[in-house]
Amino acid sequence: MVKGYPEHISLDEANEIIRNTFKGRVSEHCVNIKDALGCVLSRDIKAERNVPHCAASAGDGYAVRSSSTIGAASATPVKLEKGLFQWVNTGSDLPTWADSVLMVEDSSTDEDAETLTVFRSLPPSMNLRPLGEDVMAGQIIAREGDVVSPALVSLFLCAGIESVPVVRRPKALFIPTGDEIISQAKWLSDARQKSGTAAESNSLFIEASFKNWGYEIDIAPILPDDPNILLDKIMRGAENYDLVLIGAGSAKGRRDHTLEVFERAGRVLFRWLRMKPGRPAMAAEVSSKPVICLPGFPMSTAVVLWSIVYPLLRLLSSKRTVDERSQIKDALGCKYTLDTKLLLQHSSQAGMEEWLRVQVADVGGTIYSWPLTSGASVLLALADADGMAMLPPSSLECEKGSDIEVMMTKDVDLSRRAMFQGSDDPAVQLLTTYIRRRGGDFVSRAVGSMGGLGECHVAAAHLLDESDGGYNDSFIERFSSGKKWERILVFYRIQGIIVKSGNPKHILKFADLCREDVVFTNRQPGAGTRVLFDYYLKKIGRCPADVNGYAQQCTTHMEAANRVSSGLADAALGIKSAADALGLDFIPLTEEPYELVVPEEYMTHPGIAALLDSLKDEEWRDGVERMGGYRWPN
Repeated sequence: MVKGYPEHISLDEANEIIRNTFKGRVSEHCVNIKDALGCVLSRDIKAERNVPHCAASAGDGYAVRSSSTIGAASATPVKLEKGLFQWVNTGSDLPTWADSVLMVEDSSTDEDAETLTVFRSLPPSMNLRPLGEDVMAGQIIAREGDVVSPALVSLFLCAGIESVPVVRRPKALFIPTGDEIISQAKWLSDARQKSGTAAESNSLFIEASFKNWGYEIDIAPILPDDPNILLDKIMRGAENYDLVLIGAGSAKGRRDHTLEVFERAGRVLFRWLRMKPGRPAMAAEVSSKPVICLPGFPMSTAVVLWSIVYPLLRLLSSKRTVDERSQIKDALGCKYTLDTKLLLQHSSQAGMEEWLRVQVADVGGTIYSWPLTSGASVLLALADADGMAMLPPSSLECEKGSDIEVMMTKDVDLSRRAMFQGSDDPAVQLLTTYIRRRGGDFVSRAVGSMGGLGECHVAAAHLLDESDGGYNDSFIERFSSGKKWERILVFYRIQGIIVKSGNPKHILKFADLCREDVVFTNRQPGAGTRVLFDYYLKKIGRCPADVNGYAQQCTTHMEAANRVSSGLADAALGIKSAADALGLDFIPLTEEPYELVVPEEYMTHPGIAALLDSLKDEEWRDGVERMGGYRWPN
């Protein structure tokens, strides 16, 4: 069967289809000039009055006939009798007999102001603003497509204009759909929601984005997964709005009805994009109005808003633009761009344009960027990101050190930002606020102790040396390559086995993790906790194959504890504070030192100085102690 619409198209192709379909479909209305700020003019505007409307003085001085000042100079002043001069203020109109203004500094008067002494000869129209100097009546003072600025509002008034014709801002409607979606009020009223449900959070992001862009959008009640109800809502939406957005329903699932409804309601323009995330996007024309289906996951919704909806809003507003790609930066709120080097290798799907949420840091004069969690459903990474990068479809393998342009959405002072890599710990995550209070900045990557001793300002380690049972010494010596590194012992922390509350599997010792009925979740290679686990495994004469779930990997203690809490695993190795945070049981195994390692050259870095001072902050230390499982050095 041949479809009447394209599928799996590029972002540029999608925008071209939308542009060709809806270009020129705008409506205008007249608004008072006070309400026109930011609006787009729908026609050329002509002045109805001269500006200024009369000849006016350009300064404080005396109105005179220029002919009466001929020959006047400092050495040969000319005297004018009363009646041949008249005082005028800046902006005042001139008497009909005068044609120039003599400035105060070029004259003097007697005590009775009966005589004016002139020290300068004036040509005609000197120090005057002639009639219509700024604008002549009938002159075009603004053109179709111009955005009304504060200067134009003021000029309109002076030119005798009370109202102007502008393009009406498009009215937009968002329709969230899905039986599994819970309204905001209901979600917040009950902390225990059913499994398989999700908060309807996309409308908040969409509404806030529209507000940032200077537009408004109405939010409809959540619709169930019923094609007839959705069809009716879309048809009525297209009658009353200029743009309709549909939330979700674009995939191939049993409850995904949007394509079917689009085909019944109007004409499908395209289905699916070669873009990650955002692939399931669709567009249709219904009653000559654009209807866009946004994918359900938050990040997918965001990128389609930035790359499809925002350019469409500008098109419907007749706002001039260079191309859709430049508009993406506007939609993001891009403050500036940074040329960076990729800190780690990244693989992309063939033929797909990919969005990366990234953070950045300047380490030793090289500005690095690294991707955050890439899932389309992940909101935290979007909130934490310093900016966005777009990888072209040809970027299958981006090697470490590849050039990446980052569209920065946050103002980051790289000179004050310290980059942390290494062993994850919740106590370290608490430090950022205290560092910022001291004028520094702090950004961290939880990459494990071995991964941390590299391109960064500060690393953290708790690496067990199996040969002597000591911590960190041999590893730091190996990674330092002869450079001098400062070591700061922050605290000792308890490592042990995290199990479900009540310990239903009766896990009492390390060897129990090798039982067939126990599902374990591990840490990533290079993590100090993974090194510790492997050490204990060898100590009891067992191997990784004896552990059910050894290949499962988590990058943080909290992620591992969450897997246990949610039932995806029966046990994990981790720190006591992670178990306590989620109300889990904990079987202690050992106490280990947690050290920060700083190359000597960065000890004076503003971010490191703020970090070292924050380690002594009593408020931070109280927070660490409340988490449990820590001991300060003597």
